[in-house]
Amino acid sequence: MASQKTIAIDAMGGDHGPEVLVPGAALSLERQPALGFIFFGDKARIDQALAQHPALAARSRVVHTDHVISMDEKPSQALRRGKGSSMWLSLEAVKSGEADAAVSAGNTGALMAISKLVLRPIAGIERPAIAALWPTIKSESIVLDVGANIGATADQLTVYALMGAAMARAVFHVERPSVGLMNVGTEEMKGNEDVKAAHALLKSVDALPLDYKGFVEGDQIGQGAVDVVVVEGFAGNIALKTAEGTARQIGTYLKAAMTSSFMSKLGALFAQGGFRVLKQKMDPRRVNGGTFLGLNGIAVKSHGGTDAFGFASAVDLAYEMADSGLIARLTADIDGFHHRLSAASGGGVPPERSAGSALGKV
Repeated sequence: MASQKTIAIDAMGGDHGPEVLVPGAALSLERQPALGFIFFGDKARIDQALAQHPALAARSRVVHTDHVISMDEKPSQALRRGKGSSMWLSLEAVKSGEADAAVSAGNTGALMAISKLVLRPIAGIERPAIAALWPTIKSESIVLDVGANIGATADQLTVYALMGAAMARAVFHVERPSVGLMNVGTEEMKGNEDVKAAHALLKSVDALPLDYKGFVEGDQIGQGAVDVVVVEGFAGNIALKTAEGTARQIGTYLKAAMTSSFMSKLGALFAQGGFRVLKQKMDPRRVNGGTFLGLNGIAVKSHGGTDAFGFASAVDLAYEMADSGLIARLTADIDGFHHRLSAASGGGVPPERSAGSALGKV
């Protein structure tokens, strides 16, 4: 039996607000009947949307606020004036235990900044990361970081590997997820110093809760070469948006080809079942939602321009994260990694770690 979980919704986030986010929550409730919701935002608009979904309304509570963080607001501004906003209150609900996870389609930078302040990073994690589900030929993989940070040290990349593996166990139900480090080639001598140092560290530490496969290249993400791909946020965000754009480009090419002549249209008619399957597999809404990994609470970022179907995917992901006990698993993994590093270095911080390094703080 599915466990009961409560999801806090920033109902004013994104491009459309309650008129799309409420129907999205209703779709998720159909798949997970044990869900409950707290909606934060303009009560009149939320109630009007809820009136169209009686089953959702019966399992929801609305908390009114007039304060909304705009999509173009800078993170520093959001931190100064964001308290009491729909985004802030949804995260406060997770911190207080009222909710098991928060979902927002709002400003990404503001959401990360406020999440770090309200939920706080897990001990030993210097920089939380955004992890995204990625469709592959085999099934799906997890890629992180896809935009929370620009650049990453060897220590941070190693922690990303642990965080991604914890998420993979929660979502894919694999006890020892395979992990690869994205690089410009698979040869040992390739890559910058941080990537090579992270590679050496992941190979050297025994009994990690993951199966480290070494370097992977960008074209191997879609092949499903590993369950988790680790990359710094600048390159990860470019890769994500390039993949989304390529999927739309292929769809446009295919539509044009199938309508270019009478015979093409006739062939498309006979092949419509196959095209329907292809469209479903390439639909980015199925994997909408980036998880903010490394915090003492679950926060999921939905695309701001998504529709109800896409937002439902983000809510589904939040439920899976909460139901799996992700935070406890990740905390235990980080703590265990610390002890193994300490044992390997004779009880102290490994000599090659600087005093300010992420793992030196674990």
